[in-house]
Amino acid sequence: MTPPRKALIAVTSAHAPLYPDGKETGLFITEALHPFNVFKDAGFDVDLVSETGTYQPDWLSQQKEWLQDEDRKVWEDHSSEFRKKLDALLKPGDVKAEDYGIFFASAGHASLIDYPDAKGLQSIASEMYTNGDIISAVCHGGAIFSGIIDPSTNKSIIAGKKVTGFTTQGEEEEGVLDTIKSWHRPTIEAAAKDAGAECESSHLVVQSSGRRKGVAASVSEE
Repeated sequence: MTPPRKALIAVTSAHAPLYPDGKETGLFITEALHPFNVFKDAGFDVDLVSETGTYQPDWLSQQKEWLQDEDRKVWEDHSSEFRKKLDALLKPGDVKAEDYGIFFASAGHASLIDYPDAKGLQSIASEMYTNGDIISAVCHGGAIFSGIIDPSTNKSIIAGKKVTGFTTQGEEEEGVLDTIKSWHRPTIEAAAKDAGAECESSHLVVQSSGRRKGVAASVSEE
């Protein structure tokens, strides 16, 4: 059976000080907007969901060098489809996994805070994975993988697979590793290893689950 041509983009509900003067991380805007555009251009209907139905934009992601031209126009236009759906986020209870063919976890450093315990989002993704759908993430969005369980093994869907994402070295180079440690959350690299995955530093690694369509992928973008 052909998977539904409908994509579900997960958004972090968390926010916390990360940048100078206490400016906060949250949803990194383009890491939701760009996949939204790609899915729409490919003919998919797209919905956005967060664990609590709320979000806060990442401070850095709103700055000129990170949000330019058409991206900024879409973000600032509250009548654009992307902004309307973002400002009226679904919650897991509003979502039926069988309606979607793609699950995509968008990011921002705040994903490290709530994604590991986002049981609602993880349950949706687990059901979709079992259905043979595509499970994917960008950058810090891979924090959700460790809690997405394959019912056939009772292990994370990335156990025994190769994945990539934002590296621990990258966090250290950006000067935010100590802040992440203060959140009592693992880095993407540490979480993946704890889940039994093999981390690689290349930009994109995709491993098939062995099912008809099931895929776990992570993209490092920042």
